[in-house]
Amino acid sequence: MNTAKQAKDSSSANAGQDADIVFVGSGLNSLAAAALLAVRGKRVRVLERNDRLGGCIRTEELFPGYQHEVFSSWHPLFAGSPAYAELKPHLAQEGLEMLACDYSTGWVHPDGRGLALKQDLADAAKRLDALQPGDGKALQEMAGRLFGQDAALTFGLLGKPLYSRAMLWLLFSQWRQRGLDGLMEFAGGALESFRRWSQRSFQSDATRALIAPWTLHSGLGPDEASSALIGKLTFAAVVSGGMPVIQGGGSQLVAALARIIEKHGGSLHTQTHVERIVLDGNGARARATGVQSADGQTWAARQAVVCNVTPNQLYGHLLPDAPPAVQQRAQAYRFGRGCMQIHFALRAKPQWCEPELLHVPLVHLTESMEQVCLSVTQANNGLLPQRPTLAIGQPVAVDATRAPQGGWILWIQMQEMPTQLKGDAAGEIATPADGRWNEAVREAFADRVQARLEGVMPGLGELIVGRRAYSPADLEALNCNLVGGDPYSGICSPDQFFWLRPFAGTHGARGHQTPVGNVFHIGASTHPGPGLGAGSGYAVAQRLAGK
Repeated sequence: MNTAKQAKDSSSANAGQDADIVFVGSGLNSLAAAALLAVRGKRVRVLERNDRLGGCIRTEELFPGYQHEVFSSWHPLFAGSPAYAELKPHLAQEGLEMLACDYSTGWVHPDGRGLALKQDLADAAKRLDALQPGDGKALQEMAGRLFGQDAALTFGLLGKPLYSRAMLWLLFSQWRQRGLDGLMEFAGGALESFRRWSQRSFQSDATRALIAPWTLHSGLGPDEASSALIGKLTFAAVVSGGMPVIQGGGSQLVAALARIIEKHGGSLHTQTHVERIVLDGNGARARATGVQSADGQTWAARQAVVCNVTPNQLYGHLLPDAPPAVQQRAQAYRFGRGCMQIHFALRAKPQWCEPELLHVPLVHLTESMEQVCLSVTQANNGLLPQRPTLAIGQPVAVDATRAPQGGWILWIQMQEMPTQLKGDAAGEIATPADGRWNEAVREAFADRVQARLEGVMPGLGELIVGRRAYSPADLEALNCNLVGGDPYSGICSPDQFFWLRPFAGTHGARGHQTPVGNVFHIGASTHPGPGLGAGSGYAVAQRLAGK
């Protein structure tokens, strides 16, 4: 199946039949949920406005022979998810293979000093102790608590439906085990900033610089509330479980899920823009009977409609008659900083100043934790960061099929980008008066990033076959859920997380439930938030399957 050009009549045998459940949007949460429900006997239909399936999973041959991940690249969350556990036999039948290597992550200073970590917490602790005695022990104590004493509560909060008996039982059992003081201690730690926690826990600036960039992978910064929990949880999980990828590119996962859906009677349709949800009845008694697309066609849904969209799309367009209080909450939902991606195709492996870093799937480049904080502040104030934090992905270190023999790919992600431009922190790049990203600004900033890379990979410029940059505006143009180029579809601050994602319940809108009883909301804007874990899709699939 070619996910880039899947036609509207993708499954002609099933396209004309009414569906039990219609999905609006084809991101991983939709595809995983649809596949789970199809395997369980439900007739599902997935409608996608773009010309390809996959949402933020998009593999493209940007340069001949080089397979680049335009959006996301790594799949540790999906590899450890209950959705993957259930679908794994079906995915294997479709030829899907998930690959990993011995290394996990690392850090490099612009002066060339670096640290590579393997997929091994004990080995990581030894390497940190070599930098600063005691930091390795602190890492092991942190991981021990995360995966030991706090595991049931932390992963329960992230993995269980928030408004469920299972969640009530979890909280009750934890209260009995910890007492009120113990729960308050956990809550206090969960709200702490990374800066405060790391200054208390580690002695080395290098250790803090190694871990601090992981706070950015949920849209937070090291000075923001809850960034300690996000940073240490993400870092520890990556070092423990590695950074797996899909062989041949993430779009192979999209294609495999699509084939599972079709083989079990479902259908998928691209270039189908859903304009509204069709309702029968009014007020609290309203029930969705299907959706209507821009061409006037009605797609019936006997059981439910599931929307993988942002809150403003859901309540501003698909359900415009939702109660005013719900609409106001949706309008108040806030998106975070923008993201920028730069993809390099290289004719040969880069020459790292620290050679071991060549084996690492994802390396962060920054001077220090303080520099990460400063870059976040600059972006929040509308400035192009002078020294952006670079997430340097090396997918060929895991999957050699991504590039021609001897070739290499650099996947560069920056998560400290302003959505509206007010200037350049370095005073070097002229920004437009209207504050919008344009090609000139994008390429000038890409030049800054490339120069930053040259400091740790001498001679990089001579190896470049091609370079392709995507600004925050470009990313939003490719996927309307990335408002302002925010790759996480909404800030993951405490006021928009757990029970408050996307917002506090009102008029029946809470968690994945909307005011219409058989309309559900999934995706990165809902619990448990962003990432390729398919958590919200799995939760709604369980509910629709009666489990």
